[in-house]
Parts: sequence; C-alpha cells; structure tokens
Amino acid sequence: MQLTGRITPGNLMSLEAYAKWRKLHQPEVIAHRRLRSVALGDHVNMQFESELTMRYQIQEMLRLEKIVRDEAVRQEIDAYLPLVPNGANWTATMLIEYPDAGERKRELARLIGVQDRMFVEVEGQPRVYAIADEDMERDNEEKTSAVHFLRFELAPALRAAIQAGAGVKLGCDHTNYPAHVAIAPQTLASLAGDLR
Repeated sequence: MQLTGRITPGNLMSLEAYAKWRKLHQPEVIAHRRLRSVALGDHVNMQFESELTMRYQIQEMLRLEKIVRDEAVRQEIDAYLPLVPNGANWTATMLIEYPDAGERKRELARLIGVQDRMFVEVEGQPRVYAIADEDMERDNEEKTSAVHFLRFELAPALRAAIQAGAGVKLGCDHTNYPAHVAIAPQTLASLAGDLR
C-alpha cells in the first residue's frame, strides 16, 4: 500500500491486488493502529488515524462490499477522507467502551457532549479542544453515541513544540468523565510524523 499524501480512486489497489497485499501486510497495519491507540481512563479509547489507517479502512470496505464501480469507490473515499490528518491536525476515532449493555446505556446517557470536552495539551501550551462529529450529530437528548470522530487543529507553534519533543497529554474535562493521560513516547513519535 503506497502512501501518496492523497487518496484517490486511481491510487487504490484493485480488489485482487489488495487481497494479495492484505495477506502479507495486515499484521503491520494492526501494529500501526495499536501504536496509535491511546486509552483514556477505563472506558475511552482514542484511535488516532493516519493515511495508512484510512487507506486500509477504505480498501477493507471495498473488499467486504465488493465495490468496483467508480462512483461507489468515490463515495467510500469521501466518507473517510476527513479522517486523514492534513499536516496541521490530528484526527481520531473515539470509542466509548462499556462491555455490559446496561452499564453502557446508563453511561452513554451521562456522557452527552463528552466529545466536545476532549483535548490535547502540549507541554507549556493551552489546551486544544476537539472539533467533533463534523459529518453528523451523534448526540440526542437521551444519550451520546459510542463512536465519535474528532479533529484537533494544531497551530504552528504547537506543531513545532511536538516535533521538538514536547510532551503531550490527552484528556477529557467532561463532568462525568474527568481523565487525562500522557501520550506514550512511541505513540507521540508516530503522531509527530503526521505534522509538517
């Protein structure tokens, strides 16, 4: 899977080529995803996305749904393209995970708006709050969704500090889910690679 900085129908693999590539490289993609996953407390997992994770996701959807028509391929690309970081931001899929269905229902009702209270904090800099769910609203009056899509816009000074080795915390200051964690050095090194 060649990373080009831009995902287009012309630089995706055919279903046949992807099937061969997948057999050889799926463990590498899984390791890359694991490296870019950050647990925040016991019930939130933040999967920071990249061009590789989104290419893989698109190719998987094409494979699973056997999509080959140009228009349908373009629709899959358009659905996932906003989650590819652009060099000035980080993008993430936020998963709220409660294994017990009753507890999950209760907690999702208590966590309405949690996606808007997610932040990254670069050492010595003010917090940057997530821009959440730009494609559609995922809260209603009764509960929030278990999945949210976030974007963290990072000003040039923040990007420079990260690339120079500043520490970064991921956090949430929602009343019902206060938590923060330092992003591990290996994960942060991968995320710094998204910035320019």
